[in-house]
Amino acid sequence: MQKTSILFFVLAIVCFSMKAQLLTPSVDSIPARDSKKLAVDIYLPDTTGGITYPTILVQTPYNRQWYRFGLPLVGIDLANSPFAFVVLDWRCFYGSASACVASPDRGKDGYDAVEWIASQTWSDGQIATWGPSALGRVQYMTAKEKPPHLVCAVPLVAGPQYSYEEYFPGGVARTEYIEQLDGLGFGMSPILYANVHYNFSWSYSELTTFYPDSINIPMFMIGGWYDHTPMPMIDFFNGLRTSSPISVRNKHKLLMGPWVHGGHGAAYVGSDSAGALTYPMATGASDSLALMFLKYHLLGSTNGWDTLSAIINFQVGENQWQHLNSWPQSGLAETNIYLRSNGSLNANMSSLANDSLNLDYDPRNPSPTIGGPTLRADLLQGPYDQAPLVESRSDVLVFTSPVLTNNVRMQGYPKAVLYVSSDCKDTDFAIRITDVYPDGRSMILLDGIRRARFRNGFATTDTVFMQNGMVYPIEIETNPTSFTFLAGHRIRVDISSSNYPRFNANMNDGGTMYVAGDTTIAHNIMYCSSTYPSRVVLPIDIFAVSLSEKNTIKLIAYPNPCTDWLTVELPEVFRNRLLTIQIIDASGRLIFNENRFVANQLILETAQLKTGSYTITIETGSEKGSLTIIR
Repeated sequence: MQKTSILFFVLAIVCFSMKAQLLTPSVDSIPARDSKKLAVDIYLPDTTGGITYPTILVQTPYNRQWYRFGLPLVGIDLANSPFAFVVLDWRCFYGSASACVASPDRGKDGYDAVEWIASQTWSDGQIATWGPSALGRVQYMTAKEKPPHLVCAVPLVAGPQYSYEEYFPGGVARTEYIEQLDGLGFGMSPILYANVHYNFSWSYSELTTFYPDSINIPMFMIGGWYDHTPMPMIDFFNGLRTSSPISVRNKHKLLMGPWVHGGHGAAYVGSDSAGALTYPMATGASDSLALMFLKYHLLGSTNGWDTLSAIINFQVGENQWQHLNSWPQSGLAETNIYLRSNGSLNANMSSLANDSLNLDYDPRNPSPTIGGPTLRADLLQGPYDQAPLVESRSDVLVFTSPVLTNNVRMQGYPKAVLYVSSDCKDTDFAIRITDVYPDGRSMILLDGIRRARFRNGFATTDTVFMQNGMVYPIEIETNPTSFTFLAGHRIRVDISSSNYPRFNANMNDGGTMYVAGDTTIAHNIMYCSSTYPSRVVLPIDIFAVSLSEKNTIKLIAYPNPCTDWLTVELPEVFRNRLLTIQIIDASGRLIFNENRFVANQLILETAQLKTGSYTITIETGSEKGSLTIIR
């Protein structure tokens, strides 16, 4: 596919420190077993004196020529590299377009490339592979074929699996992901949209692309907690540690950092930034450890690689590296945190037998995707503030914990269990989990979604529509995470019925999915009662202590009912303090959130409020006050 990939042009600039000069490779071609030729660029540190090198093979669908701006791990300093590099265009792409066949076997092409390299006079017979995303997935395919001269592999932000929920998490198409894959030349959408239910094709795909028992070389897997691939990576890494040949089983390692997928923008695997946040302690860790791994296996360096733990994990929030032998760590428990109709998160479920919140959803105006584990080049990627454009909307329910008095460590697989009803046959329910900073920023950590028709499973036989007035439990899974909510921060959960274009916007009509047609506004309800206790389930170390309810101080305000202004008399404990001030409407939606230093009286403008009742809360680190007002 002769397409110019702006995505990887940016990657070349950002990741490999592009300079004015270009590297000049030897251009060659590798004969595959069907006699077709695969185009390669060969980079040798020194071509004189019969020197031989171990070689790093990079197999790319994004045009091998971008690597002339700089090579992985060594940049443009090829002269001092201990490795040769061979960069190959995938069959059907760019320089290898003429070798295209209907169903390329990329594993066999990788095998042929490895063995061809081993036969060259400049090769010492040792080959490793490296690469992110699609360049990572092809490494698993190559390793599965067991080429004799393949020594080790470094796949980044990739697992080998092709699974239903990679493309349809919760039964909902990942719109922007599928569109980006099409834009990069993979053309998967026709196949995907022909298989929107879990079926034999998906079962076969998942069975044949999960093969840890076939990997007989050490792998150093590198992932990012803000990427979309942690789950398949962790699943496959665990499979390697239990099912790969005994001779190699204890030689695999996993590095998880605070990184996004990369491909556009300034953030990438190994950078010091992710979305709107920075992580200086993580800068360059992926490259430095990958070099350590490669030198150990290809050069025999006694650099201590074999003494490192199996898992090197960045605990985001604490921003500390952890050296672990298992993940998640012990001492954590799945903890129910209940969503209350007053917009709070609470360790205890409501005592009310009947309590609920309305959640309307118009497919023509879906809740927008702002950051998260996206891929499409026109979307933000990574942690961004949800307050301005998501939580300010009337179609989002916002639930917030009190200010944390202790750090809350989370490792594992968060999820939500919602009790819902709708006047439509089918609709979606989506969750975002955020970290709320003392200054009010609500930075997204995780998201997930579930299509109501698939609440019992994803096969055609599992499909069942909703009936008006009936209450149903909906379970929503998120990616795994390794995050610590810091003392002074708050935990927040946003509930909506859309997150577009990250996920397809449900038309709510119960008809055929992913086709053009009319839309219906869904009048959804989420229940927060003792009968139907909607909740998030977080794998954390503590909750009750960190989220213990503060003593609530009753506040006095006037005039109440109010019109344009409201004056709140502050007790002594709130005076001359930095206060967190929130206004929550009757449906539980957070409509005002501000941190303000106040002396004696708090004066709030209420002219912008619609007619109705509101709850005002005022908090410091140790005290909380509240009152109900009428506008």
